[in-house]
Amino acid sequence: MQPAFATDGTTATPIWLVDPGTWPQVRARLDPAAIAFAEATGFEPKPGRHALLPDAKGRLAAAVFGVDPPGLAGRDPFLPGRLPALLPRGTYRFAEPPADARLAALAFALGAYRFGRYQKGGEREVRLVPPDGSGADLPCVAEAVYLARDLVNTPSNDMGPAELEEVAKKLADRHGASLRSIVGDDLLAANLPLVHAVGRASTRAPRLIDLAWGDPSAPKVTLVGKGVCFDTGGLDLKTEASMRLMKKDMGGAATVLALAHMIMGRGLRLRLRVLIPAVENAVSGDAFRPLDVYPSRKGLTVEIGNTDAEGRLVLADALTLADEEAPELLIDMGTLTGAARVALGPDLPPFYTDDDGLADALARHAAAENDPLWRLPLWHPYDQMIESKVADVNNVGTSGFAGSILCALFLGRFVAAAKSWLHLDIYAWTPSAKPGRPEGGECQAARALYALLCERYG
Repeated sequence: MQPAFATDGTTATPIWLVDPGTWPQVRARLDPAAIAFAEATGFEPKPGRHALLPDAKGRLAAAVFGVDPPGLAGRDPFLPGRLPALLPRGTYRFAEPPADARLAALAFALGAYRFGRYQKGGEREVRLVPPDGSGADLPCVAEAVYLARDLVNTPSNDMGPAELEEVAKKLADRHGASLRSIVGDDLLAANLPLVHAVGRASTRAPRLIDLAWGDPSAPKVTLVGKGVCFDTGGLDLKTEASMRLMKKDMGGAATVLALAHMIMGRGLRLRLRVLIPAVENAVSGDAFRPLDVYPSRKGLTVEIGNTDAEGRLVLADALTLADEEAPELLIDMGTLTGAARVALGPDLPPFYTDDDGLADALARHAAAENDPLWRLPLWHPYDQMIESKVADVNNVGTSGFAGSILCALFLGRFVAAAKSWLHLDIYAWTPSAKPGRPEGGECQAARALYALLCERYG
């Protein structure tokens, strides 16, 4: 069982989720001592307000917590994610399952997350008995989000390409999947020249991690995640401020591993493949340079307009490899462009696809799972902006415009056979804490994608 959840609810303390419309009925069901305490402390059923209510002997009898009323525009279904920081140590249950029991329970679990690798203590040991109707897979989903957050939060000295591979291996072993890895100069022999070019300057060997699971005859779904374990920007060096958070530049890899954990844990009827180009974009005498031209696995030559646009380069080779199997669904994601953050902010990743049905379904699940995404266009008239005078394509545009769209258009050149392709430009970080989303590494888009895949292959 995932650490934030408990199985035994016999002694669990009830939590009443209330709003102005339901508070009078709940109040009438409380003990007189609890009612008196709530009145004495001035509790109001406003979103985020709480009170710990005693019984006649002064022991904790219940908690009340204010939530948004149903139907309110902009209501936050993750508000119960604040509870783990408000409640004393113990086991709790919702006194009455809320209408969105799954999201409320998930928010509680995600709000209980702490990154404790380097600090001992601080665990509050606050647990929730999952309510009926929240889903048997809920602990696995929460565990997967924890996995992604842990990977992104781990500093790069402890999370390089080899360490990322070890995490993938442990996940493969847990679920009976196979895993192979192509490392260092073997990337050239395997015709993955862009992955090699980006990662060769580091003392930590680049690699292509390849996980496979499921019935080979089932529909093929392939996930490709950007695994740049640290990004200096290369010779187009980032500024100090821009480099500070670059331990999170493997957020795409962390997220596809989390999604893979959900898929394999649920046992979906599909053939899963996960490809992670894991590199460190470092600076040395062997670093790739601006205006260098490299071949790609697909055969297209790529001019390097900027060495800080390295994520799309490693994804290009991995996408080509994935596309050779002509999967039914090919999904790639990575922490790719600042332009996406400028356009939509840190909490709302854009996605791109030419499959309208896929886009509509993903948007529906993103809303239902409180895992927000927003579709942006693959605007092909902008293809001319990544033309090169000396190669087949440039890895950046000729101006500062439409950076996220241009990245998607660049990657689209390496996909031809997949039935449907989906590209996500995620941030993988929560800059300031929100209910259910502590400050730090974040697992964006995985829950929405998981719900989509459950609908299709469950």
